[in-house]
Amino acid sequence: MKVEELILHKTPFYLYDLEFLENTLDTAKLNAEKHNYHIHYALKANTNDRILKLIQEKGLGADCVSGNEVLKALEMGFSPTQIAFAGVGKSDEEILIGLEHDIFSFNCESIQEIEVINEIAEKQNKVAKIALRLNPNVDAKTHKHITTGLEENKFGINGWELESLIEQLPNFKNIEVTGLHFHIGSQITSMTPFKNLCIRVNEFNNWFLERNIHIQHLNLGGGLGIDYQNPEESPIPDFELFFGVFNQFLEPRPHQEIHFELGRSLVGNCGSLISKVLYVKNGIKTNFVILDAGMTELIRPALYQAYHHIENLTSSSSSLEFYDVVGPICESSDCFGKKIELQETKRGDYIKIHSTGAYGEVMASKYNLREQNPVVYL
Repeated sequence: MKVEELILHKTPFYLYDLEFLENTLDTAKLNAEKHNYHIHYALKANTNDRILKLIQEKGLGADCVSGNEVLKALEMGFSPTQIAFAGVGKSDEEILIGLEHDIFSFNCESIQEIEVINEIAEKQNKVAKIALRLNPNVDAKTHKHITTGLEENKFGINGWELESLIEQLPNFKNIEVTGLHFHIGSQITSMTPFKNLCIRVNEFNNWFLERNIHIQHLNLGGGLGIDYQNPEESPIPDFELFFGVFNQFLEPRPHQEIHFELGRSLVGNCGSLISKVLYVKNGIKTNFVILDAGMTELIRPALYQAYHHIENLTSSSSSLEFYDVVGPICESSDCFGKKIELQETKRGDYIKIHSTGAYGEVMASKYNLREQNPVVYL
């Protein structure tokens, strides 16, 4: 977007590049289809209507973690046969939504959850297709708040519970186990954790086959990261390398489908947050750039201490200065970055915070009675 076009829109606003998103989706699909892999888009990353519609039109499935996400996916045209419903705490009402629409799979995270789904399915005279989400105890080597595959995390059925589960399965007359599901974390940039996951999945897969339990699909989750430090130099993740790791190390049986649930890697770099500088405040230890966007528009830095590349779009100064870039919210954690090097910045300058297509708009809040932010598309 040209600088002169920025002033036509009230700030702060989310800016989405749909052409770039389409290129990213095409790249992911091309590399997945080389190995006959199936991709479900993780709606939790971004539920913007135009983004969802474009993803649906590309033929991807949907990965949902709430009943409302299931309904949203259906509203956007995703086929029920391509909807996987994950989440450690599905309510009875949410389970009913999935049963009503005969979705592809409930990804079940505990024996108690399976018991509840079986009871509800029996009352509805339905058979629920489920995948067992297993905790592989694989370290994703990422931030502790987005690590999900260790035994200390709340997610998944632990290996030591499997014998008990297998003994109980014959009692669940309204359950059909069709898959195994895994997810070890988010924003993973090393391929080693994915290799380690493959090794564990092979072990679990063999364990079930030895017990004559035939698994139709393996769902390896998602977690592939994006380059937050250099989003313009490497905007599209290396999907060829990512899927190649699974092709090399995963050992599925010929009849088994392989599924993935990608979110951030598909939409993360298609979005930016555009904000205007309200004030530049001099401090004793640092100078502050105070924006009209805050943690209500992008909570990741406050929540995960996450890094986003920040750029001054309108300064013509050749002088570089260090600033703490902060928002207007009445919280000290309302900070996008400390000691950020920018061109000399003044009131009225426009600031671009890169890589906000995932977990930006979708996590926005009305804290401090903030207004809902507009969206602009390229």
